[in-house]
Amino acid sequence: MYAITGISGQVGGAVARSLLAAGQPVRAVVRNAGKGGAWAAQGCQVALAEMNDAAALQAAFTGVEGVFILLPPIFAPSPGFQETRRTVAALHQALAAARPAKVVCLSTIGAQTEPENLLTQLQIMEQELGRLDLPLAFLRPAWFMENALWDIAPARSTGVIPSFLQPLDKPVPMVATADVGQVAAELLLEQWQGKRVVELEGPQRITPNQIAATFSELLGKPVHMEAVARDEWPAVFTAQGSGNHAPRMQMLDGFNQGWIAFAGPARKGAVPLKTVLKDLLAANG
Repeated sequence: MYAITGISGQVGGAVARSLLAAGQPVRAVVRNAGKGGAWAAQGCQVALAEMNDAAALQAAFTGVEGVFILLPPIFAPSPGFQETRRTVAALHQALAAARPAKVVCLSTIGAQTEPENLLTQLQIMEQELGRLDLPLAFLRPAWFMENALWDIAPARSTGVIPSFLQPLDKPVPMVATADVGQVAAELLLEQWQGKRVVELEGPQRITPNQIAATFSELLGKPVHMEAVARDEWPAVFTAQGSGNHAPRMQMLDGFNQGWIAFAGPARKGAVPLKTVLKDLLAANG
């Protein structure tokens, strides 16, 4: 049995589907029963647990071969990342008590990087959960290709996509969530001791201009990227409802300046950008 947190999202769902396809039993860890219905229909056990509820998480993680950990996304964290620290403390307590045979945690490219930024949340998770006396693997994927979901509306309506990744011809490590889910499932099915770090990117690095060109091909109309000047970022993020947007800006600086990067050679996924964008367009018609 494998307990999967974040199963309602793209990555957690991909992990679960990969395990089910391999004939493995899955326990869907969800916040409410409504989110578990679709997984129960596929033969999964369902466990109810908030990610800050150590007792409920312990129950969800007890008696399983492996656990997949996915932190709830926080795009405008409070100073000191207090929300993340509370969640990680609950996870640490639950895992220490349940003692599953192995744990795979979704981390990120650049988790080892020192300048504080939005991805520091995953560094906190690696440091705190890494103290557990359990076999742990930290899966560090690149920028998700599915982030292009936010580009669909401007690509369709105006043909101009605002880009915070700059310069527009700079190749960026990116990966499809399907590849992330597949590799996470493979890690759960492997046996190891101690701590592992597995870095993952797609078959090739992608520039913002290539994203626009692929949208242009799929939509059959001209589409191009337009860089958003950095001094305009605060106003844009505030308009989007973001409060503390400094960590997000620092993360984008890290990608643009190159200091958010892999620590070593990364594994390569198989899913190309065109497949991801085609699926996103079909799902958001």
